[in-house]
Amino acid sequence: MAALDEPIAISALQHAVYCLRQAALIHIERLWEENRFTAEGRVLHDVAHTAGERKTKGVRRVTALPLASARLNLTGVADLVEFRRDGDGETAFPVEYKRGKPKLHRADEVQLCAQALCLEEMTGRPVPEGALYYAEPKRRTAVLFDADLRRLTEDTAQAFGTLVAEGRTPPAIWRAARCRSCSLIEVCRPKATARSATEFRRRAIEALLDDDLGAGP
Repeated sequence: MAALDEPIAISALQHAVYCLRQAALIHIERLWEENRFTAEGRVLHDVAHTAGERKTKGVRRVTALPLASARLNLTGVADLVEFRRDGDGETAFPVEYKRGKPKLHRADEVQLCAQALCLEEMTGRPVPEGALYYAEPKRRTAVLFDADLRRLTEDTAQAFGTLVAEGRTPPAIWRAARCRSCSLIEVCRPKATARSATEFRRRAIEALLDDDLGAGP
């Protein structure tokens, strides 16, 4: 992976699987727009990200646990990690809280798998599975960290790491179902071919200024 000044947020991988351009707009160009879906997700995570630790029935439950991987250049915070006794040690079981219900794409699974890869590096022990807790059905969906999911996660980290190193935002690709629910649709303009939403905004502001100057007093 190309050398980076700062580690990549684990959440960026979830955005990157959903849409590489969305991930670049948020994590490279630092653009963000709130909509109902992101607001619901933010409220859910605000509750989950209260740091703490407690033990229930032999399971140590740690909330808001900081994570990092030097190998993949990732950093983040796990909503919940359950440490379950296993022989002479503990096996980590990450749980990520999500709004809505299980998705057809694998973005949430990749984010959770990235947490598992961080935990493996941090603890030196395998993390074979975890769970996604969705607010709509109010239950966990088990996620097995198999070879395919691990490869997708590492490939996503590599691909997005390259974009960050180059400071490059991919061109827009219109995908109706995903684009219409994206909070960045107005700044992204997925039906246009502009590479950089920041550049689009700059040109729009310059055009408005030119119009104002041309109109005179």
